[in-house]
Amino acid sequence: MKADILIAGVGGQGQILASRLIGAAAILEGYTVRTGETIGMSQRGGSVVSHVRIGGESKSATIPFGQADLMIGFELCETVRNIKRLSENGRLIVNTQRINPVTVSLGMDEYDTNAMEDALRNATSNLIMLDGYTLARQAGSVKAVNVVLLGAAVGSGYLPLSRDSFLEAIEEIIPQRFHNLNYAAFNSGHDLAERMIAENT
Repeated sequence: MKADILIAGVGGQGQILASRLIGAAAILEGYTVRTGETIGMSQRGGSVVSHVRIGGESKSATIPFGQADLMIGFELCETVRNIKRLSENGRLIVNTQRINPVTVSLGMDEYDTNAMEDALRNATSNLIMLDGYTLARQAGSVKAVNVVLLGAAVGSGYLPLSRDSFLEAIEEIIPQRFHNLNYAAFNSGHDLAERMIAENT
C-alpha cells in the first residue's frame, strides 16, 4: 500500500499525536512510514500541518501539492487553506468545528463557513464532514477530537488501515489512564463514518 496523508489544523488540536498514531498503526501492519510537520505559532493557535507518507519510494516526508491521497482537516479554515495539497481523486475528512483566526477575532476579516464548505465540496466528492468535538465530548473529553477523526478516516475506508491496528497503537503510545477515553473516541468516529458511507451507497 502507498498512501500520503495530510493533517491540517491549529495548534493544540493534537495533529502531531494523530500523525504518530497513524504511523504506529501502519508500522504494525508492516509498512514503512515517513512523517514531518510544518508548524507556525502553534502555541498561539497558529497553523499546524502534519505529513504522513506510508509506503512508496519517495524519501521525502513532505507531500507535494496535489498529491495527498487523504486529508484530515481538524478545523474548517485550515482545511481550505491546505486543500491544494489534495490529489484530484483525494479523500477528505473534516471536523466542522470553527476556530477563529486572529484576523477574524480582531474584526479584520470574516469567517464565511458556507463558502468554505462549498469550496471543500467543489474540491472532492469523497468528503465526510462531522462534528468531531461533540463526539469527543460524548466520549469523555474534547481533547480526543484527533482520535475521533482518525476513527472516521478508518471507518469510512478512506484510510486503509484496520481498527485493531489503531487500538493497538493507542495502547502503545497513549498513557494507560487515557486508553478507555481514546478507544471510545476512535470507535465513535469510526462507527459514524461507517454509517455515513453506508447511507450514501
